[in-house]
Amino acid sequence: MSESRKVLIIGSGPAGLTAAIYTARANLEPLVFEGIQPGGQLTITTDVENYPGFPEGVMGPDMMELFRTQAQKFGAQTQFRHVTKVDFSKRPFKVWSDQELTLADSVIISTGATAKLLGLDNETELMGHGVSACATCDGFFFKDKQVLVVGGGDAALEEANFLTRFASKVTVIHRRDTFRASKIMQERINKNPKIDVRWNSAVTKIHGNAQNGGLTAVTLTDTQNGSESDYPLDGLFLAIGHYPNTDLFKDQLPLDAKGYLVTEGKSSRTTIPGIFACGDVQDSVYRQAVTAAGSGCMAAIDAEHFLEEQA
Repeated sequence: MSESRKVLIIGSGPAGLTAAIYTARANLEPLVFEGIQPGGQLTITTDVENYPGFPEGVMGPDMMELFRTQAQKFGAQTQFRHVTKVDFSKRPFKVWSDQELTLADSVIISTGATAKLLGLDNETELMGHGVSACATCDGFFFKDKQVLVVGGGDAALEEANFLTRFASKVTVIHRRDTFRASKIMQERINKNPKIDVRWNSAVTKIHGNAQNGGLTAVTLTDTQNGSESDYPLDGLFLAIGHYPNTDLFKDQLPLDAKGYLVTEGKSSRTTIPGIFACGDVQDSVYRQAVTAAGSGCMAAIDAEHFLEEQA
């Protein structure tokens, strides 16, 4: 047996749960499949101080629980289910969670993006305790601290420049002896007295304990001769890219060159009428909780208008 819904939302970060709030208030009785990381990337963020309405800050997991509670208050149903297959070839759309099939008149995709990590021990444990993948989110917490930025592209150098507003010293760690970033970004790095570069280096160990002071140091390995040295620091920022969680949709919807879902103009509409995308799964530029929430609102309104037109 399969159930049928007017609106099915895949993903439960700020975008998905905001879409749930709006569609629930429109009496569309949305169903949210929360996925393998309910709450999205904010669940691995400690203090969130840049979201409007929380002048004292809020813990990331607590914020997402407030989002979820608000959506449920208006009638949204949330389930800890992971989508394993979709068929968007015709309406009603088909979405499977393992072997369970759900039919939907419209689908809002908000599966987000995942920061690329180094794959080291302690890395996930120390996320939010000295390790971060978002300078815009967490830079404020490193006033007068020494931090490292790992990466060599535009994003890494932008983050390094941004962090100099707070940190006393920023060191960029790059595996090679030249950056792949644009020349203008390299010029900015070279002109900034607070930024040093360690060429031909890689972070190979992360030291510290989340319950006892957080990050304390990293081990740097020379990529040419293999020599190791420990580097004490206060913050480690990973800027080696993000990958959008779009594997489910590769054969169903067009993706851009970076793998993000393509939406039409200033809307959340995809190329399939009735399928909408919001949040980091279609935003490779801003990747902020507040912009994700805004696009979730857009997707909800777009879905509501679509369903009205089909009635």
